[in-house]
Amino acid sequence: MGSLPPSLDLPSPNAKSQQIDQTTLLNLFKSQQNHLNYFFQNLDLSQTLTFTQTLLHCNGTIFFSGVGKSGFVANKISQTLISLGIRAGFLSPLDALHGDIGALSASDILVLFSKSGNTEELLRLVPCAKAKGAYLVSVTSVEGNALTAVCDMNVRLPLERELCPFDLAPVTSTAIQMVFGDTVAIALMGARNLSKEEYAANHPAGRIGKSLIFKVKDVMKKQNELPICKEGDLIMDQLVELTSKGCGCLLVIDEEDHLIGTFTDGDLRRTLKASGEAIFKLTVGEMCNRNPRTIGPDAMAVEAMKKMESPPSPVQFLPVIKDDNILIGIITLHGLVSAGL
Repeated sequence: MGSLPPSLDLPSPNAKSQQIDQTTLLNLFKSQQNHLNYFFQNLDLSQTLTFTQTLLHCNGTIFFSGVGKSGFVANKISQTLISLGIRAGFLSPLDALHGDIGALSASDILVLFSKSGNTEELLRLVPCAKAKGAYLVSVTSVEGNALTAVCDMNVRLPLERELCPFDLAPVTSTAIQMVFGDTVAIALMGARNLSKEEYAANHPAGRIGKSLIFKVKDVMKKQNELPICKEGDLIMDQLVELTSKGCGCLLVIDEEDHLIGTFTDGDLRRTLKASGEAIFKLTVGEMCNRNPRTIGPDAMAVEAMKKMESPPSPVQFLPVIKDDNILIGIITLHGLVSAGL
């Protein structure tokens, strides 16, 4: 391979000037804070309340649309609403004019995000959306724009200026759009009395969802996976059972599957240290813990984790018992972590 041309190896003439110091960065953050404060201090809450109530009483789907950075914000807000169990979606203004507008109906609301309110793609979308009977709302920052003249409702997001030194790059305007949209989403969440369980049902793969959905019976080991033995069994005869099931313990039961106690690998080490060769004659029942922590199958899995970590000392497992102290499973810390809790 040939070498790069010498000109490409040379540093930029402006390399020394491409630096930023802490004071400059701090001043930028302070300026952005001031711009955001301007938004909060000048937002028309009456207008915002009317907008929020309109979304709350929507009988169809709440669609959001926008172009460029405002489009990304509109898409994100629609996803927030969806995650809260609210029917919502993002409608690309370009794709809408090539078939996607078929998703709109007379019972839907279309929210158009645009800083200037003069975005050509959105203005072309408006008459088509009106023909479908949708209710149109513009969310803009520049006063006297074209969208406000053609939509059914208008919300103004007060913008002092962009943080960009040229007042051009959409950074402050998109920040207030995001704050506005997500705050309205949480207001809708409260008005709809969304419970933790309902929220979790929309996030089953996340840690929050799993902690509110998974029960002990969903993640416990059972039947042939259980390291069980009888209290009369010799400790040394149960070493394979103790180590092969990956639970770090033995579950001691009687002939009717009542839980008698537990014997852990820690108990084995302590017994061996204290008894020496006498361990060959000791039974599991003689050395087991007859008062172990237990949990029921219908308890939440996160509750099991808390119980394992509670004083006086943490444990790595909990026997799962049902009525009359019948052993039906075991839940381990490793199993909970593997399940994403």
